[in-house]
Amino acid sequence: MNWLTADIPGTGGIYKQTTEDFQVEEIPLYPCSGKGEHLYLWIEKTGITTRNLLSQLSQGLKLKDREIGYAGLKDARALTRQMISIPFNKIDDIGKLDLKGCKILKISRHNNKLRLGHLSGNRFTITLRNTLAEAVPRAEKILTQLQQRGVPNLFGEQRYGILGNSAKLGQLFVQKEFTLFCQEFIGDPQLIRNPEWKKAAEYFQQGQLQAAYDNLPGKMRDERRLLRMLLEGKSHHTAVTALPRNLLRLFLSATQSYFFDQLLQQRLAGLDLLIDGDIAVKHSNGACFRVENAVQEQHRANNFEISPSAPLFGSKVMLAMGQPGTAEKTLLQESGLTLDSWKLPQGLTMPGERRPLRVPLGEVQIVHAGKSHLTLSFILPKGSYATSVLRELTKQTDPGHLISITQ
Repeated sequence: MNWLTADIPGTGGIYKQTTEDFQVEEIPLYPCSGKGEHLYLWIEKTGITTRNLLSQLSQGLKLKDREIGYAGLKDARALTRQMISIPFNKIDDIGKLDLKGCKILKISRHNNKLRLGHLSGNRFTITLRNTLAEAVPRAEKILTQLQQRGVPNLFGEQRYGILGNSAKLGQLFVQKEFTLFCQEFIGDPQLIRNPEWKKAAEYFQQGQLQAAYDNLPGKMRDERRLLRMLLEGKSHHTAVTALPRNLLRLFLSATQSYFFDQLLQQRLAGLDLLIDGDIAVKHSNGACFRVENAVQEQHRANNFEISPSAPLFGSKVMLAMGQPGTAEKTLLQESGLTLDSWKLPQGLTMPGERRPLRVPLGEVQIVHAGKSHLTLSFILPKGSYATSVLRELTKQTDPGHLISITQ
């Protein structure tokens, strides 16, 4: 693993030993108007996923999933605060809710339903434990450099699933390699810890589909459905394309993320420097433009007005020119793909977009420091991951030390 701050030694340390060690608070995109047909619930949760929270609200208030709005998903292994919207006509039922692992802190009213992405960013308060003796001065230097140059906008391990193969699944789907997709989806036995799942994967590799089906844990509904279809004589293509669209889109998105991370790693040492042919992103509104003269535009990058970008590959994404464009096209070609490969049936087409190589780090503060721990807080824009900051701080490369985080 390379680091932007490679010249500064790390603090060491681990995080998420307790849920309170990792706190995330959404920063709303707009204030509530105080009127309208929607209630905005400011909810604190711990030890549960956002999807679990949404399920409790849906069942407790007798709401359909589409009637509930949220701006982003928050991890289970954290203490998080986020906004959820529900129809105003459920106001009298809120007091009857018996929520597990969460509580409603505040209720407001607004005109529109909350939509995915309707947040400005996230405020993190994170405690690192078992840090080195020199942790505080090292952290100060690293954080200063990240404020000046930006945080690498990596997706990281948390994007690639429990077996780390979500991106590979997406690529196999795009390549229409459905038999290989099935093998990858059931999983590599050498990577699986759950004994029942591991046995099922071994049977699947041996072509014993019934035994594989019988051993798969009941909670693995999608895998069991795929195996059942194969047992019924359905083709691998039919079994794969029958999987839930949101799951397939998750794999496709992971493939986009993986390619982006590869391109970012190539530019890591100079991710704040523009190159002729780059496509720059304006941080104020996300607008993109092609850089004709990098020297002339560099002062805007120095002021963090703009940043170079890389593609989340898709059928309509704009590719760079010059040296950056060559890197993008080469990565696609080496993967056996083209932009048209992302034109997919069943509403799965991925149009693609540009994503900045770096994001600003805001309101940084070392809140508390002890003999072998430190607590820091900072703000990142929506869509970026705190793991990028923590990688730079700790200089750890073993994923066992860096537990995945989802925003």
